[in-house]
Amino acid sequence: MANPADEAFGALAVPTVYFLGAGPGDPSLMTRRGTDLLAGAPLVVSDPTVHDGILDAYAGADVQRMDSTELGQAATTRGRKLAGLAREHGSVVRLVPHDGVLFSATTDEAAAVRRQGVDFEIVPGVGVAASAAAYAGAPVTTNRVRSVRLVEAGEQSHIDVSKHRNTGHVINGERDDVIDALTALLGDGWDEGTPVLLTTEVSTIAQLTLETTFGQAPSRLRDEVPERTRVTMFFGQGVEQHAELDWFESRPLFGWRVLIPRTKEQGRSTARELSELGAIGTIVPTIAIQPPRTPTQMERAIQGLVNGDYQWVGLTSVNAVRAVREWFEEFGLDARALAGVRVAAVGGPTADALEDWGVTPDLVPSGEHSARGLVEDWPDRDPLIDPGGRVLLPRADIATEVLYEGLQERGWEVHDVTAYRTVRAAPPPAPVRDSIKSGDFDAVLFTSSSTVRNLVGIAGKPPSSTVVCAIGPATAQTAQEHGLEVDVLADEANLGSLISGLVDFAVKKRTQDLADGRAPLRPSQMRPLKKR
Repeated sequence: MANPADEAFGALAVPTVYFLGAGPGDPSLMTRRGTDLLAGAPLVVSDPTVHDGILDAYAGADVQRMDSTELGQAATTRGRKLAGLAREHGSVVRLVPHDGVLFSATTDEAAAVRRQGVDFEIVPGVGVAASAAAYAGAPVTTNRVRSVRLVEAGEQSHIDVSKHRNTGHVINGERDDVIDALTALLGDGWDEGTPVLLTTEVSTIAQLTLETTFGQAPSRLRDEVPERTRVTMFFGQGVEQHAELDWFESRPLFGWRVLIPRTKEQGRSTARELSELGAIGTIVPTIAIQPPRTPTQMERAIQGLVNGDYQWVGLTSVNAVRAVREWFEEFGLDARALAGVRVAAVGGPTADALEDWGVTPDLVPSGEHSARGLVEDWPDRDPLIDPGGRVLLPRADIATEVLYEGLQERGWEVHDVTAYRTVRAAPPPAPVRDSIKSGDFDAVLFTSSSTVRNLVGIAGKPPSSTVVCAIGPATAQTAQEHGLEVDVLADEANLGSLISGLVDFAVKKRTQDLADGRAPLRPSQMRPLKKR
């Protein structure tokens, strides 16, 4: 199969500079052509910090990174240096903000590259006007407004009020340039009460949209937006629809930073689900998976599965599926060796891991996705149907006895075998530990007692401002024993219920803040105020 990165750069080995529009900020909005270029680029020139997320997501492992400030200030100088870098490396990807064309020096740099005898290509990204309008809920054209003006912010931003009162307007630039533009527009005769939307950090969890007026906008920008931050300003007909079309910042967990103390494999799906709710999930592994100290039992269990000694195998976690799969592969076996054995999965993620292996589980709890729920749905042993009556439970070394004892009560002969060991993971990097202890995270999701003990052991205890979420009573009790007050207790012992509980908590808090006349703040923003 052809490598998309190779196809992106073409078959001709000629020095080329690729000017690539980075989009508004969210790495997932990068174009397909852009991801292919980044995957194969030997050198990427990007803006410091602004494009780090995009490079982390799409750049190849061996890519060299260069700060765009090293190219100099003048467009001709930057173009000349880019041409030299292209000759040295074969090709260079130059990341530029937004679509890479409007309000950009790209074309000037490209012309300078061409004068050096080096080829270039301009790959546009998602533009600032369209992306800001979409994420801020500010339609710049409607069935009444059929034209839009895009204006660069600054003292020169003049718009004739008599001719363009019913036109949609988008002004883009750094904070102080937008303030200068407002001053110029007021001088042109625009009314101080003209409604305006100001949005920053578009498409990221740091996005901020201010609904204000021409007269109030300058002071609000100075008070609420850091200097040198890029601002997109909307005014004209269509702005009044913001409340109706505000889908992004109104998500229930918008801007929340949530700590996920799980393995990377287990935490990815949780982080994806949180991102759909507006939050960013940070995975901090608290356990490491290791083989059992004495592998003999598991070796015999695998042989028993192959020989038909077991009628059922019960898998109580994604790690258990992974461990059994690795044991099979070590013996040269695959999922077909489970033919004739009924397979039970404790919940959705475990069932998904089995499906990825090519195994469709015969039993998944219809109610609570837990060992208790699995016992409730597990059939009683019928000696006529299951004369052997044996169940294999390949589990962790610290597994509870709920499933083991429950199956015995239903008449099954249970072989409880240690398939893997869980040990405390190494501490996370110092910046992450500092963020945990200082309350930079708005919430933490504890899915077991061991995640509580291990997180506190390797990273320290979150402060009282962090919303503590526990998946069940046992986990909550462990959290309390470690000095943590539990804010959210899942109604059911599964991750979906735990996240739903956090959403309910956030919505109630926001509703109460608004009812009390306060601006809604995330827990990390009000940590000095929270008392327990």
